[in-house]
Amino acid sequence: MTAYEKLKTARQSDRPTAVAYIGALFDEVVELHGDRRFGDDAAIVGGLAFFDGRPVTYIGIEKGHDIQSRMKRNFGCPKPEGYRKALRLMKQAEKFGRPVICFVDTLGAFCGADAEERGQGQAIAENLMEMMGLRTPVITLVIGEGGSGGALALACANRVYMLENSVYSVITPEGCASIIWKDADRVADAAENLHITAEDMVRFGVAETVIPEDFAHFKKMCQGIRKSLDADLRELCALSPEGLAEDRYRRFRRLGHFVEG
Repeated sequence: MTAYEKLKTARQSDRPTAVAYIGALFDEVVELHGDRRFGDDAAIVGGLAFFDGRPVTYIGIEKGHDIQSRMKRNFGCPKPEGYRKALRLMKQAEKFGRPVICFVDTLGAFCGADAEERGQGQAIAENLMEMMGLRTPVITLVIGEGGSGGALALACANRVYMLENSVYSVITPEGCASIIWKDADRVADAAENLHITAEDMVRFGVAETVIPEDFAHFKKMCQGIRKSLDADLRELCALSPEGLAEDRYRRFRRLGHFVEG
């Protein structure tokens, strides 16, 4: 498949969303709401659960399935209160020593005047800064589209998994084509040049694992994810709080390929 074909696959409306993964992977799920400053953003779901008997904090970007739920959830584009809710849950997890598991699927942060008025850029920046020093394990799964800072705000993690047809990009290919070539019809060229596929991300060190997709046998597929999560959580939970932050710092310092000439 080309990068553009994978992009279209990642955006298909019938793909399982964050809520489906949360229900399949965790037990005794309790959702928490609100950022304690402004309100609750339905584009981000988060709360407490058990993973194989271990208490964890889960956070996911949820798109919804039909037009009503998609409108309620801003089509999976979080607002500042969503990112602040996520950060509140992360800091709570750090306080009580719970690992944080995030699910990313978004075009990007909500693009609207109300989001800017409430500090969209600052909310994302605070998440990036705080996540880098978080003294508890963080694992992120990109289950669809990982768009720009809106995705990165939940992906400053110790480990990043990507589904085989998921994508991760600094900008949407449509936006890139409009800026670079002044022609949104060149989206396929932009997707290819941006190197947005899961394989690209593993090659650059942005992700550690590519997860095969088998939505026809979703429970079996989630059992494979469960095994990967269990192995990584065992490894990460053996580190000290300072070691977890250092592991995350060193991971991001290694990202990318550079050529000097």
